[in-house]
Amino acid sequence: MTKASDLFVAALEAEGVREVFGVPGEENLDLIESLRTSSIRLVLTRHEQAAGFIAATLGRLTGKPGVCLSTLGPGATNLVTAAAHAQLGAMPMVMITGQKPVRSSEQGRFQIIDTIAMFEPLTKFTRQLVSADGIPAAVREAFNRARDERPGAVHLELPEDIAADTTDAVVLPIARTCRPVADDATIAAAAQAIGDARHPLLMLGAGANRKRICDALCRFAEHLQIPFFTTQMGKGVLDEDSPLWLGCAALSKDDFVHRAIDAADCIINVGHDVVEKPPFLMREGRRTVIHVNYDRAEVDAVYFPQLEVVGDVGDAITRLTAALQPQSHWNFEFFHRVRDARREHADACAADERFPMRIPAIVAGLQSLLGPRDRLCLDNGLYKLWFARDFRCRHPNTLLLDNALATMGAGLPAAIAARLHDAVHKVVAVCGDGGFMMNAQELETAVRLRQDLVVLVLRDDAYGMIKWKQAHDGFPLHGMDTGNPDFVRLAECHGAHGHRVTSSEAFQPLLRQVLEQTGVHVIEVPIDYSDDDHLLNHAIPARARTVQ
Repeated sequence: MTKASDLFVAALEAEGVREVFGVPGEENLDLIESLRTSSIRLVLTRHEQAAGFIAATLGRLTGKPGVCLSTLGPGATNLVTAAAHAQLGAMPMVMITGQKPVRSSEQGRFQIIDTIAMFEPLTKFTRQLVSADGIPAAVREAFNRARDERPGAVHLELPEDIAADTTDAVVLPIARTCRPVADDATIAAAAQAIGDARHPLLMLGAGANRKRICDALCRFAEHLQIPFFTTQMGKGVLDEDSPLWLGCAALSKDDFVHRAIDAADCIINVGHDVVEKPPFLMREGRRTVIHVNYDRAEVDAVYFPQLEVVGDVGDAITRLTAALQPQSHWNFEFFHRVRDARREHADACAADERFPMRIPAIVAGLQSLLGPRDRLCLDNGLYKLWFARDFRCRHPNTLLLDNALATMGAGLPAAIAARLHDAVHKVVAVCGDGGFMMNAQELETAVRLRQDLVVLVLRDDAYGMIKWKQAHDGFPLHGMDTGNPDFVRLAECHGAHGHRVTSSEAFQPLLRQVLEQTGVHVIEVPIDYSDDDHLLNHAIPARARTVQ
């Protein structure tokens, strides 16, 4: 006979789990004891939400579900935002929560909520384990659901009495699965539409940012030389130092890249995910849109593709590459003009030396000091638009931003996960002061894990993006200003190193210095968003506006 919690942990080991992140409670004690004698490391965080963000980010980076743990009641409710973060962001994650005994209990309803019902709208799968015998199948199903396309969050509730039970059940063997592929006729139709176009354009969305797809897309782009653009969560799928990269559809409309989109007569849309704001708006008869994805298109008023290539995306792109040759009638001249105008605009903005600093100068400083495989982990704020537009990613998932739930507070936990995943390359978290303060306590987690990590805290003493939107939309400024602690001292009291930028000229030397040092470093950077509206929305050169 095997103790149920031991069987549960053995099932996690069979799925390749190496760490479990969380804040346990007394209902998890049997599970904690089983983890103690296993190969899996329990990593305590200071808040369950951060544990979920770390697990989700590891899922994003590895393609294997990250695992987080909480107790019942308030511990489980603290995972809700992380569940939505993973679910909307297509990050495979398994949440484990405890519960009071389900066979009998003498504590009434103390701390008990319907956790299954709570997680049902936020996950792909949620189940309470009601017998020890059902553990192997439930764990296997949870992990399968979490990593199946489209990936996301799943939840298992392990009650106290079930965890302490015994069983003769054993871990199920791993099964191999094959993905369906698009039929030959659809591939041929897509190849015909691309070949017949005059101004084809390749779009890379969130669903293209998977390891098994990137190599196929690289061969497609190199072979055909079709220019490409990305959504925010599609950044890094292809090398953005390439002359084929036109930019990122970070804004809703009218930016540089949207001029190119308007001129395209065929868009090959790889990995479109409706959780991101539409990268372009369709109008009847204007262009052909080819939807290439694991699932059919989710049709709405602005997205109704004329052709859908549904099935394994890597396979579809490989077969399209084989079916196509570069065409002499393809004309990319206007796309190249847009690309050059966007680069000139980015360079001009980056040269701004005013203090408090402007975000483009910060983007340029990080671009110059980070290597192609170093990682930037963004929290959420107005600065995210600048990084999406102007930071050039050389490899997948080297700029970790969230354009799905877009929750504040995830930047530092994402950086902790990135450092756990890769101990070789540098990791920098970029957080607004508002987002940083939502999970600043996780500095202690990073210090305890002896991580080498740099955290930029962009300080404007306000909820800056909402304040910017107030001004942009003509509202009087009201209610968005905050106070802040001394971030240098805050870092030091957590065991990290604190620094403060006092001039624009001092930023890059200080950043270079801390990137070469060990330990956790927090850099406070005063910033100013006051003219971002003009720079983002009103500074497009005339030569990038119309097709000739």
